[in-house]
Amino acid sequence: MASSRLESGTEAFQQGVDRLLASYRAIPDGAGIRLAKKTSNLFRKRAATTAPGLDVSGLNRVISVDPAARTAQVAGMTTYEDLVDATLPYGLVPLVVPQLKTITLGGAVTGLGIESTSFRNGLPHESVREMEILTATGELVIARPDNEHADLFYGFPNSYGTLGYSVRLEIELEKVPPFVALRHVRFRSIEDLQAAMIRIVDSREYDGERVDYLDGVVFTRDECYLVLGRQTAEPGPVSDYTGMDVFYRSIQHDDVEHPKTDRLTIRDYLWRWDTDWFWCSRAFGAQNPKIRRFWPKKYLRSSFYWKLIGYDQRWDIGDKLNARKGLPPGERVVQDIEVPIERTADFVNWFLDEIPIEPIWLCPLKLAEPSAGSTSTPLSMNSASGLSNDSPGIDPEQPWSLYPLKRGHAYTNVGFWSAVPATPGEPGHANRRIERKVSELDGHKSLYSESFYPEEEFDELYGSATYRALRSTYDPRGRLASLYEKAVKRA
Repeated sequence: MASSRLESGTEAFQQGVDRLLASYRAIPDGAGIRLAKKTSNLFRKRAATTAPGLDVSGLNRVISVDPAARTAQVAGMTTYEDLVDATLPYGLVPLVVPQLKTITLGGAVTGLGIESTSFRNGLPHESVREMEILTATGELVIARPDNEHADLFYGFPNSYGTLGYSVRLEIELEKVPPFVALRHVRFRSIEDLQAAMIRIVDSREYDGERVDYLDGVVFTRDECYLVLGRQTAEPGPVSDYTGMDVFYRSIQHDDVEHPKTDRLTIRDYLWRWDTDWFWCSRAFGAQNPKIRRFWPKKYLRSSFYWKLIGYDQRWDIGDKLNARKGLPPGERVVQDIEVPIERTADFVNWFLDEIPIEPIWLCPLKLAEPSAGSTSTPLSMNSASGLSNDSPGIDPEQPWSLYPLKRGHAYTNVGFWSAVPATPGEPGHANRRIERKVSELDGHKSLYSESFYPEEEFDELYGSATYRALRSTYDPRGRLASLYEKAVKRA
């Protein structure tokens, strides 16, 4: 049976590759190249186009899972929902599973992803062993950390499709038991939370108990939480946040001395944020018990809220409703940023003073350490992978050139997703202030949403020299939009 599934997956994948290459050949010579896809998890508008794109419709499945090696071969457009459904029957999951079901593996690698295992497993691209990439020249290349395309392997993360598109990825998996035991630890100050977070990242425990998952939520300056998860096979009752109950509200309690506890199945834990898109479903009334009671359960998921956002972007529904109430239009502030973990309180306190958005999400991260034989470190980061070798152009302390986090240093991802009153005559006013503050604190901003950097500053932040060299090698005719064109000019 397993062999039959493998053959079926391989055959379907090859058919998808054939359609992809046929669609590439159909694009007029010299014309720009982009994906022909109807959905996206990006929050920046793209320029409208009627030009044909690359057909990736056949690249949306898991090709094979190797339970013994704890690896999977996955087509680039496969969603994490489908990926988890394929690996979980073996008691395995990807080392980092981003929060939303419809994020694709290829998207998380080329656009970065993060979750509550990132303090121990790094980012999704760190568990990739091999990538098959379609470049702008129409060539399929296999990039690994130890072959002739190592520059592309390390330059691909955070390139957002400007160096090519992932067709197939070989990733590593980790073993998981059926349940996750949770502790919701409350703090009265951001400083106290920061100190605890630093200790947990270093020790991987809290109050004598192992911590396998770590993230947090800030409601106000004196009501903030760390959510600590521990993998467990111990049977027992579990909570359900896929119906009337809302996960982020379950975190809240008054007892600073004693954490609130909870339990979830591993699958429900992985998707705990998807049901209500963290807390963003409240904008659609989905958290109102009177409405939620009649809201079809199949539509309590991020992909449906995305459709509602699309309607709002198309017809400016939110601004029209504000106008009827005599309110100004809104400026969308949908961002994830990273600052050094010791600057978490500096940024969060500034944000709470200056930007009227709550709650906000915290997620510590640390690049995986190259320690051979470690079961918690991706093999692709071990010495056997070639990272510790003197690969030309690869800095072992900052290997991922387009998002230069420092190895050995912990960071905090801060996520905030809402809108504030627009400032007349100053488009992107709040977002520009956030960008300046993040740079002041030696941080970086993810590029899935609007950015407003001047080009010179953008190049300095996102690996300009390395990026230009990669572009000249893999897209010498400039058929793909550049990173600045995509992230700032919205090409």
